[in-house]
Amino acid sequence: MNEDRSSSQGSKSWLEKMFSGFFSDSDEPSSRDELLVFLREAGARLRLDPDALTILEGAFQISDQQTREVMIPRSQVTAIAVDQRPEDYLPVIFETGHSRYPVVGENLDDVLGILLVKDLLPMLQESDGERRWVELRDVIRPAMFIPESKRLNSLLKEFRDTHNHMAIVVDEYGGTAGIVTIEDILEQIVGDIEDEHDTDEDDEIRDMGDGTFSVRALTAIDDFNERFDTDFSDDEFDTVGGLVMQGFGHLPRRGEYTDLSGWRFTVLGADNRRIRLLQVERLPDTGMDEAEG
Repeated sequence: MNEDRSSSQGSKSWLEKMFSGFFSDSDEPSSRDELLVFLREAGARLRLDPDALTILEGAFQISDQQTREVMIPRSQVTAIAVDQRPEDYLPVIFETGHSRYPVVGENLDDVLGILLVKDLLPMLQESDGERRWVELRDVIRPAMFIPESKRLNSLLKEFRDTHNHMAIVVDEYGGTAGIVTIEDILEQIVGDIEDEHDTDEDDEIRDMGDGTFSVRALTAIDDFNERFDTDFSDDEFDTVGGLVMQGFGHLPRRGEYTDLSGWRFTVLGADNRRIRLLQVERLPDTGMDEAEG
């Protein structure tokens, strides 16, 4: 009898153990929403820090989210044509800085596979003084195709099971609607995942020492004006990112730039929803004040 009780207690999930003693049989959470409310209210008693609570909530929420909500839309997908020469696609890779790219045939609806940049490393080897180039068809990997409606929790499991990190999202007609990566899903759980182009959150403006500055998009326009003795208006936008977005007129990709009031703003980091990091430099005094990209 005691052994059965011990076995039963040992098989309890960590969640059951965590809630043990907090509820009577009559008032325990009967739905996920009630459970989330409890987690928020009882966070202090459970000694949950805010980050842990955010992760728990994110893990619950991805079961309600569909791929179309987090995918990088078709218009922002950087793809490589299968018949491109290295001198054509390598600059694209250097400029965008991604680790994976869809490889297409006639157009973006004709995805032939996925290029992993690391698979191009053998090209850097030289034999008899000549660089050994390879055909993209020989190095691309099979693409994973999913519908827009696929749930994120299901997709995350599929990514884990298949060891894929990117999927091609297709619409109801079989055309390419966009792409989604495992990072896009993880960000829904843990928040933004910064890369090597991002700076520390407390370091909003950093002097790079070469005449350029690294500026976080969330930097207040007032702070920017104070640092550089500029007079950008904050009537419509509070942050440098909002100001720059207006200059572009669209959500820019990494590497795009716009010139505003004698300053050049180049995008160093962005996702499918917002600008994150900018490179800023003062332009020579030419009397020009136009936006371009």
